[in-house]
Amino acid sequence: MRYNTAAIKRLNEIKEVNNIVKLRTISIFTLLSISLLLVACAPSTGTSTEISCDDFRQQPHMSKQINVPAGDTFTVTLCSNATTGFEWSESAQISDPTIVQKTDHEFVAPDTGLVGAPGKEVWTFKALKKGTSTIVFEYSRPWEGGEKGEWTFNLTVTVK
Repeated sequence: MRYNTAAIKRLNEIKEVNNIVKLRTISIFTLLSISLLLVACAPSTGTSTEISCDDFRQQPHMSKQINVPAGDTFTVTLCSNATTGFEWSESAQISDPTIVQKTDHEFVAPDTGLVGAPGKEVWTFKALKKGTSTIVFEYSRPWEGGEKGEWTFNLTVTVK
């Protein structure tokens, strides 16, 4: 059996090109995976944070970090159901009010007509100057002897 040396040489070149393409594909996939991991682990940069009742049922005490440019406003929206006797503390506790200032707080009723359906409480804050401040929210029954801190949310805000 006689082999054409030019054909064998060409097949070897094709195999080499295929190997290079495979290595490049693996390299690109690896870089993309690392990039996604870095983005997922970084503090979120956004102007809105919302946590549902389901989230709080799964994890009643939560913390989050966000980055906000100085001068921007941001909102925090938390599930709230006054029919249970629980409510979020009216004034969120801000560790450094020279960095972050509360500008508004309102209750948004549920969009369903169902009695007892949860609504949302929405706080609006302004990032005043560079620095870091923590905002603490506590969901409790406010009367004497009522449950305190049933749900808590701590938001660390880094103003850039």
